[in-house]
Amino acid sequence: MTDRNPFADTTALVTGAASGIGAACARWLDRQGVARLVLVDPDAAGLAALDLSCAVDAIEGSVADEGLWHRLDESHPEIDFAVVNAGVGGSGVLAEHSLEEWRRVMSVNLDGAFLTLSYAMRAMKRAGGGSAVVVASITGSKPVAGIGAYGVAKAGVAHMARIAALEGAPDGIRVNAVAPGGVDTAIWNGSPQFQQSVEANGRDATLKAMAVGTPRGRFAAPDELAAQIGFLLSDAAANITGEVMVTDGGYSL
Repeated sequence: MTDRNPFADTTALVTGAASGIGAACARWLDRQGVARLVLVDPDAAGLAALDLSCAVDAIEGSVADEGLWHRLDESHPEIDFAVVNAGVGGSGVLAEHSLEEWRRVMSVNLDGAFLTLSYAMRAMKRAGGGSAVVVASITGSKPVAGIGAYGVAKAGVAHMARIAALEGAPDGIRVNAVAPGGVDTAIWNGSPQFQQSVEANGRDATLKAMAVGTPRGRFAAPDELAAQIGFLLSDAAANITGEVMVTDGGYSL
């Protein structure tokens, strides 16, 4: 007798799926035998390059586009799992932060996460239940100077996940969040300082230097985060909901 595969014959949504944690989650779910993946990202080429064995519906677009979620309500009315992952980087001290830059980060990292989770809750309710994981950040609980809207948005999505867990429980929906520290993803590429250091010292040396305040001594790999997110999605975490799991290599100690 074998245990039932909780991912067999299911549909999972992953946002920000073209690279980094999102791409790692898509590959992880594919290995678990998920039947269909609904992948959302502005990078159509990145989505096409994932080379997955399950059925894939690749949706090119921004999670901040409300119309995209209305269309998914019609085309994909039921899902079983959701990884609310899409995000953009941002920096700047609050006293000098322009509203334009603040809204650029918030529109994806907070508004987009809200639109994603709102759709996912409706779709999982129609499916009879499900599980979602929101990707927050340790910077949502540990103040870090100079990251402006990013840390505020991540604090917001972590609490949003807890509210959603409470609201979704009567419908058999679990919602949790992960709060990573540094992860080796493409989000760093948008920083001019990071690119300058990479050109001068190489990517590995740059990331190692950035991880100097992390007791583990290095940034996490996207596949490590995907396995932790997969655990929270799975039946192995059936009694866990409303939690924000810190996965930061000790950075917050």
